[in-house]
Amino acid sequence: MANKNEKASAAQDAAVLNSSESFLLKNQKVIIACVIAIIVIVAGVSLYKTYYSGPRAEKASTILAKGQQLFMAEQYEKALKGDSTGFAGFISVAEEYGNTDAGNLAKLYAGLCYAKLEKWDEAATWLDKFSPRDDQMISPAAEGALGNVYAHQNQLDKAVEQLKKAAKHADNSTLSPMFLLQAGEILESQGKKEEALTLYQEIKSKYFDSYQAGIIDKYIERATTK
Repeated sequence: MANKNEKASAAQDAAVLNSSESFLLKNQKVIIACVIAIIVIVAGVSLYKTYYSGPRAEKASTILAKGQQLFMAEQYEKALKGDSTGFAGFISVAEEYGNTDAGNLAKLYAGLCYAKLEKWDEAATWLDKFSPRDDQMISPAAEGALGNVYAHQNQLDKAVEQLKKAAKHADNSTLSPMFLLQAGEILESQGKKEEALTLYQEIKSKYFDSYQAGIIDKYIERATTK
């Protein structure tokens, strides 16, 4: 009996380890939240330029557009620190125009660039500097990206709380279930199956029209397996 218990315990430990490795591997090269953020930020800058007036803000938005091009071209170092054409870099824009909306977005972009370069400490610093707005896409995406960065820093409790915060802030079927699923996977990797199950059930009941809801049953079954 003792031998069977030991085998069962070893199998459970292996499953937890695999779950943890799975989460980190899936997010090692491309942070899903960053991909979402790219899409909404590109659309968002034009909105900021339209609805926020003032020469200083407009100038910052114009400068930021060049950085976006570099970011989309995956030239993250140049996007961060500038290039030979006169673009100063997201860091410079963030520091000089930090009190404008474009400057605030530059902080977010800087954090995403560092995340793409897998420089997690720098990514966390800049993502944390971004000031969230009362919107359901850009700000939650930034919060979710920070949660993923915490996971890479092995700050798993902080990662879970940040991802849950992002899901609550977004409160939509595009971002929320994605962040809840990520948080649940981290909780499982910590052996906190009951907490993970709560998040999985929330996806199924509240975000039933999402992609994640369509695959959540296997996660629920895994979390309920002793």
